[in-house]
Amino acid sequence: MTRLTEDLSQPISVLLRKGTQQAHKAAEHSQGAGWLTRGELDREEYIRFLFMLWNVYSAMEQGLDEAQSNTILQPTYRPAVLARTESLSSDIAFLLGTAEWQYHPVYQQYLRSIPQPVTNYMERLKSLSSSPETSGLLLAHAYVRYLGDLSGGQFIRRRIAKVYELPDNGDGIRFYLFSNGNGEDAGPSEIRELKEWYRDGMNAGVGDNEELKEALVDEAVLAFKLNQDLFTVLRGPSNPTNQEKTIPTIPYAEPPTPNTLVPSELVTGSTLRSHKKRINVLFGRPYEVVVLGAVFLMGLFLVTNNWMQ
Repeated sequence: MTRLTEDLSQPISVLLRKGTQQAHKAAEHSQGAGWLTRGELDREEYIRFLFMLWNVYSAMEQGLDEAQSNTILQPTYRPAVLARTESLSSDIAFLLGTAEWQYHPVYQQYLRSIPQPVTNYMERLKSLSSSPETSGLLLAHAYVRYLGDLSGGQFIRRRIAKVYELPDNGDGIRFYLFSNGNGEDAGPSEIRELKEWYRDGMNAGVGDNEELKEALVDEAVLAFKLNQDLFTVLRGPSNPTNQEKTIPTIPYAEPPTPNTLVPSELVTGSTLRSHKKRINVLFGRPYEVVVLGAVFLMGLFLVTNNWMQ
């Protein structure tokens, strides 16, 4: 059980972000997450990962559908915009070249040995869905997945489209595309509005129930762990690009701290050294820049001071 040191009077959206920071960080820095976000997975393995997600989303969204009248879930229940099961199926169909992909030999082989983390994840979701007393906790899983798809998922979308040379019409990456409610793909500003709407909906559904807030944070931490476990069964790339330092790993969920808004590669030693070289080339050594800058400012002060007098 997560020990919350935060004031439980805070909205659940705030408590979830703060209470899952460590779990988020562990998941996003896992090896499998790195392969995914850097676009290093072999095409066949990426399809296998989509199989896993399709299994997970099918279980989660079936539970959300069945419990849509639950007052905790009702404010964020918007399947026409959020549901991912159908878009995952569309991507798999495109990548395998058949609408009947569930009969494809690749998926049939997957079914013969479904990874244990997938089974564990599905069983947890079905367990929560089985009772009105626990179905509200599906909100934690929806938060981890949907907010992740709306956040880091947008970065992954661009990477996947480039690496696998997918067409510009969205085929193969519809999982990462959200509707703006008018039949069009949501743009960056609409994505931000959708995330704000979701947070507000969570706050409205949970209200001031502090016991529920604690339970949801615990469940969200578990959701991160279940997602991290999915990455452990990914098969390594046949041609790794070794780009750990050049592409930030932001696979899912909200940024745990404001620092993740700044890509980590901007503060690496090599980048700082390259910036230093640019300064040396353009202006001479850094200390010369400081001296010249000080002289300039002093002269500007004297001129201004004389003018004011």
